[in-house]
Amino acid sequence: MKRLFLFTLLSLFSTTLLAEDIKIGLAGPISGDNAAFGEQLWQGASLAAEAINKDGGIKGKLVKLIQADDACEPKQAVSVANRLVDLDQVDAVIGHFCSSSTIPASNVYAEADILMITPASTNPAVTDRGLSTVLRMCGRDDQQGIAAANFLAKKLAVKKIAIVHDKDTYGKGLADATVTQLGTLGIRPIVYEGLTRGEKDFNALITKIKDKNADALYFGGLHTEAGPLLRQLREQGLDIPFMSGDGIMSEDFVTAAGGPNVVSGVYMTFGKDPRSIESSASIVEAFRAAGYEPEGYTLYAYASLQAIAAAMNASDTFEGSAYAHWLKSHSVDTVLGSKAWDTRGDLTVSDYVIYQWQGDGQYKELEAAT
Repeated sequence: MKRLFLFTLLSLFSTTLLAEDIKIGLAGPISGDNAAFGEQLWQGASLAAEAINKDGGIKGKLVKLIQADDACEPKQAVSVANRLVDLDQVDAVIGHFCSSSTIPASNVYAEADILMITPASTNPAVTDRGLSTVLRMCGRDDQQGIAAANFLAKKLAVKKIAIVHDKDTYGKGLADATVTQLGTLGIRPIVYEGLTRGEKDFNALITKIKDKNADALYFGGLHTEAGPLLRQLREQGLDIPFMSGDGIMSEDFVTAAGGPNVVSGVYMTFGKDPRSIESSASIVEAFRAAGYEPEGYTLYAYASLQAIAAAMNASDTFEGSAYAHWLKSHSVDTVLGSKAWDTRGDLTVSDYVIYQWQGDGQYKELEAAT
């Protein structure tokens, strides 16, 4: 059922027609430990809005971005989602970042029939719940976990692996997906532990991993915990392979770990680096000319706004479910290349890649995931 507003359906329709701007919410961690990812989303969406407006906007109306800070906190995410719907009366939403925020916030948008595209939330439940207005511009953890497990088992030939996660929807979900795939390959983790987000002392956990003679450590979570965990692992003399997912796809991971020498050799999964795609060359150049390096999910946010604009330009209605239906029926040319979605709202093609962090604090593509 759609959210009931204080005005009539007729007045809503008239207001939409007369609105001077197309209002797009940009929701994510603008503050807090994961603000680096929020900045990526904001930078990406902002440059996309600028380009769309220079090209005439959407159906002749300018795009106006409205920033909403959820700090990767589920309750705050619901609060800002309600604000975007009720007060800001947005036409669509880009976000959120953390799956634990996206899942509850998406219920608010679905009730209000507002299209939401998340550039970064990879937990399967984001789209598996069958909400008609929810899509994502990234892959899923059950795909990412398979890629990580196959690399660990087949390329690194690990036998005694420790699995650690941050108890969050994203981190635990990714760790569990990796464990499931490892099981199909005949490998069971010798350690499976959860840590608390915000925690900084992991020495007791590392001692346990050391006592079990683990030959690799896989972490499901974000750079804020991955960095200190890695640093303390090395301080205790454990030079075993360390691997994680897209939650460490930020230069802030290097800082959190204590420097480039610490992260050197770390493996991670992430989509094909959009900065290396031909279709993104001019956009990447524009970012760099402005003094911003479009790492991580920057271009995913850019592509999300491109998809929203395409759906709005092609639709004769103002309903989010109609925009979503159009996207699930058409491909869209984006800065990430041509993108298409299935009936759940997932991308029809996932392009996870294995990367390795280098001694200069940068990451390098090793191979396409299998």
